[in-house]
Amino acid sequence: MIIPRSAIRALLVAALVAAAAPADAEYAGPIVDAHSHVPNATAVDAYVAAMKRHKIVKVVLLGVGGVQKDDAAWIAAAARKYPDLVVAGQPVPDPTSPQAATRLEAELAKTRARVAGEVHVRQVSRKIDRSPADPAFVKLLEVAGRQKVPVVIHQELDAGATTALEAGLKAVPSAVLVLAHAGSATPAVLDGLLARHPNLMIDLSGMHFQRTPALATEKGPLDPAWKTLIDKRPERFLIGVDVWAARLFEPAMLDRLMSWTRRILGELSPEAAERVAHRNATVLFRLE
Repeated sequence: MIIPRSAIRALLVAALVAAAAPADAEYAGPIVDAHSHVPNATAVDAYVAAMKRHKIVKVVLLGVGGVQKDDAAWIAAAARKYPDLVVAGQPVPDPTSPQAATRLEAELAKTRARVAGEVHVRQVSRKIDRSPADPAFVKLLEVAGRQKVPVVIHQELDAGATTALEAGLKAVPSAVLVLAHAGSATPAVLDGLLARHPNLMIDLSGMHFQRTPALATEKGPLDPAWKTLIDKRPERFLIGVDVWAARLFEPAMLDRLMSWTRRILGELSPEAAERVAHRNATVLFRLE
């Protein structure tokens, strides 16, 4: 049978359209924002309104590494106002203080927080360079391990910081460390770390189109190396929006960030998307 040229042209056009169309639908399931902050006592109201618009079922509010002296009060007030939506983290201002472990144990006894942090371990812009293998930090991790409270850390990895992180992970295998913003590391580095340390989790917070490194631009596809790693180890990743500055709480910006998050999750396999979006956080932070 001879196929008319017009039919061939139509088939080619259809194929080109299909190739140009997005391959993945936006993820439509529930999301737990596993890493965000509040910059004042009232910002949570705008964030909760956006949560309801975008089907975000929980937000984990963390301290900002001792930068904001009122973190604990703001987070506690947000949890009281929105008890079904806000998960209150326990701030840890200085993990290398000799009193850090004792203070954390006392605070956890009062607040019953299910996560501690965000702890600033290595942050180049603030000239902070600490080690999770520091004796005081190890004692803090021992408390966290006994209490089954994961510790979220901000640690920008280079060779030295990676060695220190591994030493801390080995020192207290019962403690789970959550590496915020993927440690600003490459997927290849993280793949090795995850293979060696079962008590390490990675949160993808703040890796959106306004920050570097980013998983994707605002409209572009998920970086292939990140997609490969997350699909390979979906049980080890959490998603987070990581709002912190007041300007990020404008409704239009929140809509952009949350829509981007759903789009990126939609590029993962369905199983990986479910795990990263909410199932891992639900288990890790004991939300059920």
